[in-house]
Amino acid sequence: MSNLSRWLRRLLWTLAGLVAIVLLVAGAGLYWLHHAMQTALPVLDGSLHISGLSAPVTVRRDNHGVPHIEAANLDDLLFAQGYVTAQDRLWQMDMLRRNSSGELAEILGASVLDHDKAQRVFQFRNVAQRVYSSVPESDRLRFEKFAAGVNLFISQNQDHLPAEFHMLHYRPRPWTGADSILIGLNMVQSLDTHWDVKLAREQISARLNDPKLEADLYPVGSWRDQPPTAAVADMTQPHPAPPVDDDDSEQTNDRVPIHNLPIEDLRELRETLGLPSCEGCASGSNNWVIAGKHTASGKPLLSNDMHLGLSVPNIWYMADLKAPGFHAAGVTLPGVPLVIAGHNEHVAWGFTALYADVQDLYVEQLDGKGNYKDLKGEWQPLAHATETIHVRFGKDVNVDVQLTPHGPLLNPIFKRENRPIALRWTLYDSALTQIPLYEMNTAANWSQFYNALSVWCWPTQNVVYADDAGHIAYHAVGKVPLRPVGLVGIPIQDSQHEWQGYIPFDEMPFSVDPPSGLLATANSRVTPNDTKFPLTLEWAEPYRAERVYMQLRGRDKFTRDEMLAIQTDIYSELDQELAHRFAYAIDRTVSHTAEADARLRQAADLLRSWDGRMSTDSVAASIILRTRQAFWPLILQPKLGAEADLYKWSESDFAEEEIIMHGGASADSNQGSVATRPVWLPAGYKDWDALLTEAVRQGLDKGLAPRTASGLNGWNYGSWHVVDLEHPLFQMVPLVKGWSGTGEQPLSGDTTTIKQVGRAFGPSQRFTMDWSAPDDSTENIVLGESADPLSPWFRDQWPVWYNGTTFALPFSSSAVASQTTHTLQLVP
Repeated sequence: MSNLSRWLRRLLWTLAGLVAIVLLVAGAGLYWLHHAMQTALPVLDGSLHISGLSAPVTVRRDNHGVPHIEAANLDDLLFAQGYVTAQDRLWQMDMLRRNSSGELAEILGASVLDHDKAQRVFQFRNVAQRVYSSVPESDRLRFEKFAAGVNLFISQNQDHLPAEFHMLHYRPRPWTGADSILIGLNMVQSLDTHWDVKLAREQISARLNDPKLEADLYPVGSWRDQPPTAAVADMTQPHPAPPVDDDDSEQTNDRVPIHNLPIEDLRELRETLGLPSCEGCASGSNNWVIAGKHTASGKPLLSNDMHLGLSVPNIWYMADLKAPGFHAAGVTLPGVPLVIAGHNEHVAWGFTALYADVQDLYVEQLDGKGNYKDLKGEWQPLAHATETIHVRFGKDVNVDVQLTPHGPLLNPIFKRENRPIALRWTLYDSALTQIPLYEMNTAANWSQFYNALSVWCWPTQNVVYADDAGHIAYHAVGKVPLRPVGLVGIPIQDSQHEWQGYIPFDEMPFSVDPPSGLLATANSRVTPNDTKFPLTLEWAEPYRAERVYMQLRGRDKFTRDEMLAIQTDIYSELDQELAHRFAYAIDRTVSHTAEADARLRQAADLLRSWDGRMSTDSVAASIILRTRQAFWPLILQPKLGAEADLYKWSESDFAEEEIIMHGGASADSNQGSVATRPVWLPAGYKDWDALLTEAVRQGLDKGLAPRTASGLNGWNYGSWHVVDLEHPLFQMVPLVKGWSGTGEQPLSGDTTTIKQVGRAFGPSQRFTMDWSAPDDSTENIVLGESADPLSPWFRDQWPVWYNGTTFALPFSSSAVASQTTHTLQLVP
């Protein structure tokens, strides 16, 4: 026994020693990381000697760490903007340029090789270099001044770089003007990518082999749309649906036989490229502007919240930039000079994605000898771009990108697709180079702002405008191809669908000082029914824009606070309408006495009495969202099988509404003949109500909320509908994750509410400009200005964003002075 006791004591001491070593190593690691974060915090007060300035620059930080930069001239201002942005966001800037150019594997290894290969095929680095070389010299000099400021910060802080550089054991290379353009291309890719939907639609439409069913799944606009170019409609009753695009019908009726693009190719591509994975989480936004005749002050109000993927740190960086002849404030893109969205002393502006179709896929003809067939039927040699991807801890990977006049062949990023498919994109047009941010930042009236917008190339956007003279306006911007033969929703296999220039700027949708005094967009259709130039086949769902107009129509005396209430509105007319329809189906289907149907009857009672608000404590919101998730597989899988997973359409919510509300009608009910089985009703269901009831049943069975003794009354929407934002590196360190991200938090709203949200998706900022009191105009982002978790401004804005509040962004010298907490002088 004594030997056994001795052995046990030794074992325990050994285990204790191992635990102590692990704790010591972990503690040392945490201390090292904490120290790295601490030493990377920027200098905020006093003076820094900066080579490259011609005169002193003052950087004042307000309560939220927003830099208010004042310089003696524009060159020094942009130099200082680069320096200060690098103080707070250098590692993010480096990751953004690497993400765009396809250089992540050099730092992160082979796990991101597929991503880098795709970005190299898309030729973003070459596009950025071409644009940088082609922009006017004045623009190029601004990029260079910004880059010089970034590079000075890097050179001065080699021993105090952000902790992420130390964790990954590398140093950033010098910044260039082309790097700033690369970061802009990230946004272009996010907002203008729709080619993957065309590939998926080709498969789905061929499998359906029924134009009516395809039209149901792929609506082009809706009766709910409220184009800003038309008079404000009566929103209390349905409007006629927009006419079907004849050109699209011609294309879909003349399809080639089905080509089996493997499901895995598209699924993996969407994941690799970071395309939205949750239904309704396509990049979008809300913006609106109200003329003074409808406001309490008599001056215009403009609001904008841009919906994007949310990240740690934030995608936006707030800044106030001032020099003689220049003063603009708002949100900037880390790594890009000037202000992207915001206001100056005379004009304010905001963006939403236009969703214009600026990409086409062409199935090329190759001879297997390095040649493609041109439009004249002659063989021409393919061009080549050789890309070398450096892979950390691995061998370099060479990618041979083949190019035709349409664009790069996408085949290197497909694993199974063998057709030579070229991507044509306005981004590849060497004649398009304009980035008119400076002209927008300095415009003093609508005429000057209009001239700036007229040369905007990409991404395609809806821009709303208000100025201090009381004018309001809207204009769609971006170069959109002219397609005389019509828009095409699938890969093109003929020579008739070639681009013929671009839609003239003055033919794009616009409105200036409309009689209604209201203008709003939210990614849904902006063209009138009789438009001469269709912009896209894939508009976003109409519910947010419709709800905004419902909130604005017929009201006056609007204030800033009411703008915030609209931005954070969580009522969903769609969800409430569908809730009533599902309740009606249950009433007509289930037994009123059977015990097994008690939960369905309880669900019906909750759905019919629900107020339509997607609040975190709502039981009905939980039921309707789970039911809707169950509904799509019930109708798609019988017709598409595994390819049902490919279905993606920005207006799928409207498609769902129309199918649910009218899917019970038989195929021949409108022709006066004998009724037949509804086209969307799968075998095994007696009628449409039985199918809808089964969707509710499956939604309840698959719901994440636990079954409790109180039945469905114990459910709540926020128990599973959450927001969770985590730092890409720090989330892997258990004791750091808790204070470097948000963790899972209950989240109100959904993708059809004005507050459009998902797990890591939603309003990336909220802005309201009040021309009666510019210093009281509000702006906030999601987390904070700093990317360093030890900074007081790393997550100080999170409670503001999460709780739906906001704060003023000071603009005048007196307002900035009253809110200054730190002052740094940059001296030559």
